[in-house]
Amino acid sequence: ARTARAPAPDLRIAARDRFALRYAGLAAFVMAVLFGSLWRVTEAPGLVGPGTTADAAAGPTWEGWAEPPAYTGRPSLYLNTLPEGPLELPAGSRITLRLYGAADAVAVSESLSGQPPAPATGPGDTVDTAAVRAVEFEAIRSGRLTIGGEGGREWQVTILPDAAPTVAITGEIMREADGTMSQPFTAKDDYAVTAGRAVIELDLSAADRRYGLAPDPEKREALVFDLPMPITGNRADFAEALVEDASKHPWANLPVQMTFEVTDGRDQTGTSDTVNLSLPGRRFFDPVASALIELRRDLLWTRDNGARVSQILHALTHRPEGLVRNERAYLMLSVAIRRLDAALAQGPLSPAMRDEAAEALWSIAELIEDGGLANALERMQQAQERLSEAMRNGASPEEIQKLMDELRQATDDYIRQLAENMERRGADEPGQQADAGQQITGDQLQQMMDEIQRLMEEGRMAEAQELLDQLSRMMENLRVTEGQPGQNGQRGPGAQAMENLRQTLREQQGLSDETFRDLQQRGGQQQGMEGQRQPGQDGQNGQEPGGGQGQDQEGQQGRDGQGGRPDALRPGDGGDSRS
Repeated sequence: ARTARAPAPDLRIAARDRFALRYAGLAAFVMAVLFGSLWRVTEAPGLVGPGTTADAAAGPTWEGWAEPPAYTGRPSLYLNTLPEGPLELPAGSRITLRLYGAADAVAVSESLSGQPPAPATGPGDTVDTAAVRAVEFEAIRSGRLTIGGEGGREWQVTILPDAAPTVAITGEIMREADGTMSQPFTAKDDYAVTAGRAVIELDLSAADRRYGLAPDPEKREALVFDLPMPITGNRADFAEALVEDASKHPWANLPVQMTFEVTDGRDQTGTSDTVNLSLPGRRFFDPVASALIELRRDLLWTRDNGARVSQILHALTHRPEGLVRNERAYLMLSVAIRRLDAALAQGPLSPAMRDEAAEALWSIAELIEDGGLANALERMQQAQERLSEAMRNGASPEEIQKLMDELRQATDDYIRQLAENMERRGADEPGQQADAGQQITGDQLQQMMDEIQRLMEEGRMAEAQELLDQLSRMMENLRVTEGQPGQNGQRGPGAQAMENLRQTLREQQGLSDETFRDLQQRGGQQQGMEGQRQPGQDGQNGQEPGGGQGQDQEGQQGRDGQGGRPDALRPGDGGDSRS
């Protein structure tokens, strides 16, 4: 025991404190020295202001929020951070208050909602001091908001008015050639327009109550179109255009009254001035197609017109020769008449049968109006007749442009058919020799059509009609002057024009071959392959000597005649070019 000695202390405790927790106290002390001060200890109670959640454990307190409507795009306000004084809020803002503590310690009074004040708590009433009371209301008018008690505040609230949106119809309504209408408009609101619609109603007092419109119409709901809204951008003030197609509606091309309506985020509605107009729809210029559309309108006007519509359809198809030139349209019309007669024999027309007959008449009218004829001459004559009808009915510039394009297309098809007939027939008989009459080229024909369109756009319909009649007579008697032999073995002017065209085509083919050879050389092809290719190319261009040259030229002329368009057109002797 005398030799026993106390072991030396081991101050190395790192092995026992693997996570270095011994330094936590030192780190806290250093942070307090760096960021704190002993002189600010007395200020600590004042760092927490009244009316905040920090005093909830010590006494009564409150919290409040003001939330504007979502459509305004304004942020919510935390009332605890707002100083007393004036405060502006949008109409419809939601005020939410949370009160902690006794009811007599924190009181709320307001004149923003227009509601009567809540009854005060009596002296004998039991108050749960631990309860949390909620006060919610909508601010609809200007007034005061007061929170009484410790940390209370008072604001003079001004409600920003939210006026109803406005909408105005601007400009004239436009109608495209296919019947699509376009009506521009403008809309405004304090914050944003959320939706809109166009309401169209029949103006019965302005309708021409004759023929199929003489009976009273069946009741129909107003025609409603949704107004287009900007996908991106500001909806507070914008301009758009309503683009719709009401061609198939029973009120198409009849007098109507149109009104635009828009709504905002508070479901407030603004309306435009009512506009009286004729509801735009597609116009049919073929007489038969126009008559079918009118009968369709009468059938949709009232089902009592069913017998009258059937009678007129029977009269229309009694002798269809020269009237209904489209065989498919005639067959479809016959089927529609039989179905309509069968339905009428069973009693009054049902709505389903009425709609079926109306859809059939629309399809037949479209088929007659748009063509589908196999014969190019009839299609060209139909286009000319529709253009003449458009002149008499005062068509719009868009409709004139569409009809002129159709006439040009039909004329090109007719000329192409004439050329194909000449190729199939070959050379003319000996008695059909070319005369030396005046020729008309494709450019002159184009100029003639441009002149017709210009006269129509200037309103000189009589002159345009006269020029159109001349074009019609000229095209009916048209002959293609393709290499007809003249007297004494001499070529006529038409044959010379065709030879010039073929020569131009041969020159263009030679240039194309030369360009192709240059591209081959640049690509690094071998000279031997070029030498093997050269004779074949020269033979194609008609450069071989002797009789081979003439044979190649004749073959080239035959190829050019198949794909090329005639260069000169000549008014003939009035005979049918297809014979």
